[in-house]
Amino acid sequence: MEIVIQFLLLVLGFVMLVKGADWFVDGAAGIAGKFGIPQLVIGLTIVAMGTSAPEAAVSITAALKKNADITIGNVVGSNILNVLVILGVTSVIIAIAVADSTVKYEIPYMLFVSILLLVFGITGNEISFVEGVMLWAAFIIYLIYLFVMAKKNKEEQPEDEKKKPIWLLIVLVLIGVVLIVKGSDVAVAAATKIALSAHLSERFIGLTIVALGTSLPELVTSVTAAKKGKADIAIGNIVGSNMFNILFVVGTTALITPVPFASNFVIDTIISIAAGALLYILVLKNHKLGRAGGATMLIGYAGYFAYLMMMK
Repeated sequence: MEIVIQFLLLVLGFVMLVKGADWFVDGAAGIAGKFGIPQLVIGLTIVAMGTSAPEAAVSITAALKKNADITIGNVVGSNILNVLVILGVTSVIIAIAVADSTVKYEIPYMLFVSILLLVFGITGNEISFVEGVMLWAAFIIYLIYLFVMAKKNKEEQPEDEKKKPIWLLIVLVLIGVVLIVKGSDVAVAAATKIALSAHLSERFIGLTIVALGTSLPELVTSVTAAKKGKADIAIGNIVGSNMFNILFVVGTTALITPVPFASNFVIDTIISIAAGALLYILVLKNHKLGRAGGATMLIGYAGYFAYLMMMK
């Protein structure tokens, strides 16, 4: 009976996520239109930070409880899923056009901060306070870049979005975020209990089920955005989320308490970097992520999942 209840809660969590993402994308796109902000910038900021709220909540709460050892697994696992699974699934459903600035600046910066995390982790087996400050400095540089880009690239607002009042768009975003975060919580808790009943290890659960659970907002938001023709929000959401996870989530956690970086996370972090490099290679020539590229990413994650199964 307990398993049946957990499966029902899992379904409820997914329903909350899907509806929340639907309202969140509509509200965020509408706000972008009202102020002439490029949708890519909205994807890299509001949407990325909103969908990364579960990772931030899990890691920062753990740090306050002096249990920051789950932070790296949570962040690295989510970043691998974001690129290989979420962009993979989204681009298999519908091809994603990638903006020039994403190829030239944002993906390379994502790779840079991923490598930075690896270097910090292997040079002391933890992310220290000073390294947390450095991650925050890199985060501020990223925010300045986004501000400059928003000022330079004003967009005309579509006619259908002019009719919606700003207060309604803000309410849609706020309700969407609440449903996304709470839906993720419900889904993760239920999935974890189901996995524990199947006697899976905590590391396996952390790098797969919990990582997938905290990445569910990115998945439903990216697929919803792509299907609504908001491809810039979809790609910006993933690239922005990955940078937010490392720079804000790990950086903030390290300011509270040193973040342990266990040796078995070195391979996971290298795979995260390899996933980002694969994305860069796939979009470099045509600035587009199509079905073949998406299938390649999903095959890559299948290989990583098989590795985790062997190591569990």
